Amino acid sequence: MSRYIQLQSELRQAPKTWLITGVAGFIGSNLLETLLRLDQRVVGLDNFATGHQRNLDEVRTLVKAEQWRRFRFIEGDIRNLDDCREACTGADYVLHQAALGSVPRSLNDPITSNEVNIGGFLRMLVAARDAGVKSFTYAASSSTYGDHPDLPKVEDVIGKPLSPYAVTKYVNELYADVFARSYGFKAIGLRYFNVFGKRQDPDGAYAAVIPKWTASMIKDEGVFINGDGETSRDFCFVENAVQANLLAAVADDSARNEVYNVAVSGRTRLNDLYGYLKDALAHHGLNYTRSPIYRDFRTGDVRHSQADINKAAKLLGYVPSHDIGLGIREAMPWYLAFFR
Repeated sequence: MSRYIQLQSELRQAPKTWLITGVAGFIGSNLLETLLRLDQRVVGLDNFATGHQRNLDEVRTLVKAEQWRRFRFIEGDIRNLDDCREACTGADYVLHQAALGSVPRSLNDPITSNEVNIGGFLRMLVAARDAGVKSFTYAASSSTYGDHPDLPKVEDVIGKPLSPYAVTKYVNELYADVFARSYGFKAIGLRYFNVFGKRQDPDGAYAAVIPKWTASMIKDEGVFINGDGETSRDFCFVENAVQANLLAAVADDSARNEVYNVAVSGRTRLNDLYGYLKDALAHHGLNYTRSPIYRDFRTGDVRHSQADINKAAKLLGYVPSHDIGLGIREAMPWYLAFFR
């Protein structure tokens, strides 16, 4: 029996109270759905800066009525300490997902990214510390590896950040470490690698590549590839990220105050990703015939990314359930429903 399956059984037998920041967002709403299905009590905090009410509405349709009643939503901002304190009150575990993502967004507006991702993070740490939560699991980022060229990426070897966003995520790790040393605080950072799946926003200037390309294909619009298409990424289906969050939240003390890669330890070229999405759509009867449009490389992007996940496997019991192919197949019906 895997540690994750065992944990799900344990949680059903002894429900806890979980706080999810950024609950109306992509990963946050997937965490909410999973925890409610496990009959947990959940408090959610969001200001709808990048999250959507439709994500919460969708989760409500997917869980039982009695499970939904275990959810309490707070519309608030992590930059407001009072909102953070209210959300943390009574929580056993904190899953901190709220942030302003996107490298391009941070390049265009570094001040707001800093205020949310660092100022908001610090306020959440203070509120969680004062509330006496059992653990604080936060969304870190593979962008922290910066310009370090080695593959696969190992947690204790990083380079120089390539964007303001990467700086903010690295500072989160530094703050979490300082709180551990100064206050005995128990935190775990999860360095996400290109997470994708249902409810990932396909709209807007900062949409991630998989929902953005899928949306363009469904609408029969052009697909733009930054660079020559040989750039590679370790794409991680959202169910893997959910698993990592739950395992990290209840991890033994020996596994706390660390950062872990969350990925599948694979490499997918953008040219190959384009083919995977075309094939998945064709399976549903939609044949996309346009050729991709290549344009300049994007500022702040790394050329290749791949995670070493041995540390998470060893200390957390993390075993990815989905590779990129399975993840795309599971996500595609959601995108088709969203755009039709």
